[in-house]
Amino acid sequence: MPNSNFNIKLQDHYKLYILPKDQIIFESQLLNNNIKFYYNIHEQSNLSGGIRYFLLDSDMDKINDIIIKKKIIANVKTNLVSDFDDQKKIFKLIVTFIAVIVGVIILIIIFGNLIG
Repeated sequence: MPNSNFNIKLQDHYKLYILPKDQIIFESQLLNNNIKFYYNIHEQSNLSGGIRYFLLDSDMDKINDIIIKKKIIANVKTNLVSDFDDQKKIFKLIVTFIAVIVGVIILIIIFGNLIG
Protein backbone atom coordinates (compact mmCIF):
# COMPACT_ATOMS: atom_id res chain seq x y z
CA MET A 1 0.00 0.00 0.00
CA PRO A 2 1.59 3.31 -1.02
CA ASN A 3 1.90 6.00 1.56
CA SER A 4 1.01 9.64 0.99
CA ASN A 5 4.51 11.11 0.54
CA PHE A 6 4.44 11.21 -3.26
CA ASN A 7 6.05 14.67 -3.20
CA ILE A 8 9.38 12.99 -2.32
CA LYS A 9 9.64 12.06 -6.00
CA LEU A 10 9.65 15.80 -6.79
CA GLN A 11 12.52 16.60 -4.39
CA ASP A 12 16.17 15.49 -4.24
CA HIS A 13 15.77 11.79 -3.63
CA TYR A 14 17.26 8.40 -4.30
CA LYS A 15 15.78 4.97 -4.88
CA LEU A 16 16.50 2.12 -2.53
CA TYR A 17 15.45 -1.47 -3.17
CA ILE A 18 14.57 -3.60 -0.13
CA LEU A 19 13.86 -7.33 -0.27
CA PRO A 20 10.22 -8.15 0.52
CA LYS A 21 11.25 -10.17 3.58
CA ASP A 22 12.71 -7.00 5.14
CA GLN A 23 9.81 -4.69 4.26
CA ILE A 24 8.05 -4.68 7.64
CA ILE A 25 11.23 -4.09 9.66
CA PHE A 26 12.42 -1.37 7.27
CA GLU A 27 9.13 0.51 7.21
CA SER A 28 8.67 0.34 10.97
CA GLN A 29 12.15 1.78 11.47
CA LEU A 30 11.44 4.57 9.00
CA LEU A 31 8.23 5.43 10.83
CA ASN A 32 9.90 5.25 14.26
CA ASN A 33 12.59 7.67 13.06
CA ASN A 34 10.10 10.04 11.37
CA ILE A 35 11.68 9.48 7.96
CA LYS A 36 9.41 10.24 5.04
CA PHE A 37 9.28 7.67 2.26
CA TYR A 38 7.24 6.74 -0.74
CA TYR A 39 6.69 3.42 -2.49
CA ASN A 40 4.03 1.94 -4.69
CA ILE A 41 4.25 -1.77 -5.43
CA HIS A 42 1.72 -1.36 -8.24
CA GLU A 43 4.19 0.85 -10.16
CA GLN A 44 6.73 -1.99 -10.29
CA SER A 45 6.43 -4.73 -12.85
CA ASN A 46 8.78 -7.08 -10.99
CA LEU A 47 9.51 -7.32 -7.27
CA SER A 48 12.33 -9.87 -7.54
CA GLY A 49 14.89 -7.05 -7.27
CA GLY A 50 13.19 -5.68 -4.18
CA ILE A 51 10.58 -3.10 -3.33
CA ARG A 52 11.55 0.34 -4.63
CA TYR A 53 11.47 3.11 -2.02
CA PHE A 54 11.88 6.79 -2.78
CA LEU A 55 13.79 8.46 0.05
CA LEU A 56 15.07 11.98 0.59
CA ASP A 57 18.80 12.55 0.11
CA SER A 58 18.84 14.42 3.41
CA ASP A 59 17.84 11.23 5.28
CA MET A 60 20.54 9.04 3.74
CA ASP A 61 22.76 8.83 6.87
CA LYS A 62 19.83 7.85 9.12
CA ILE A 63 18.69 5.23 6.61
CA ASN A 64 22.20 3.80 6.29
CA ASP A 65 22.34 3.42 10.09
CA ILE A 66 18.99 1.60 10.08
CA ILE A 67 20.10 -0.77 7.31
CA ILE A 68 23.36 -1.61 9.09
CA LYS A 69 21.86 -2.02 12.58
CA LYS A 70 18.92 -4.16 11.42
CA LYS A 71 20.99 -6.13 8.84
CA ILE A 72 18.56 -5.30 6.06
CA ILE A 73 19.46 -6.36 2.54
CA ALA A 74 19.29 -3.19 0.46
CA ASN A 75 20.44 -2.09 -2.96
CA VAL A 76 20.43 1.21 -4.83
CA LYS A 77 20.16 -0.48 -8.23
CA THR A 78 17.82 -3.15 -9.54
CA ASN A 79 20.57 -5.79 -9.49
CA LEU A 80 19.57 -8.21 -6.77
CA VAL A 81 21.94 -8.64 -3.85
CA SER A 82 21.51 -12.15 -2.58
CA ASP A 83 20.88 -12.93 1.03
CA PHE A 84 23.78 -15.30 1.67
CA ASP A 85 22.25 -16.74 4.86
CA ASP A 86 19.20 -17.85 2.88
CA GLN A 87 21.44 -19.37 0.21
CA LYS A 88 23.38 -21.31 2.86
CA LYS A 89 20.14 -22.77 4.21
CA ILE A 90 19.01 -23.84 0.75
CA PHE A 91 22.43 -25.32 -0.02
CA LYS A 92 22.39 -27.34 3.23
CA LEU A 93 18.91 -28.61 2.42
CA ILE A 94 19.97 -29.71 -1.07
CA VAL A 95 23.14 -31.43 0.21
CA THR A 96 21.14 -33.23 2.92
CA PHE A 97 18.55 -34.38 0.38
CA ILE A 98 21.24 -35.70 -1.99
CA ALA A 99 23.03 -37.46 0.90
CA VAL A 100 19.80 -39.21 1.94
CA ILE A 101 19.11 -40.36 -1.63
CA VAL A 102 22.68 -41.67 -2.03
CA GLY A 103 22.44 -43.39 1.37
CA VAL A 104 19.18 -45.12 0.41
CA ILE A 105 20.68 -46.30 -2.89
CA ILE A 106 23.74 -47.72 -1.10
CA LEU A 107 21.54 -49.53 1.43
CA ILE A 108 19.44 -51.02 -1.39
CA ILE A 109 22.60 -52.27 -3.12
CA ILE A 110 24.03 -53.76 0.12
CA PHE A 111 20.77 -55.53 1.08
CA GLY A 112 20.30 -56.66 -2.51
CA ASN A 113 23.73 -58.36 -2.46
CA LEU A 114 23.09 -59.96 0.95
CA ILE A 115 19.71 -61.34 0.00
CA GLY A 116 20.49 -62.23 -3.61
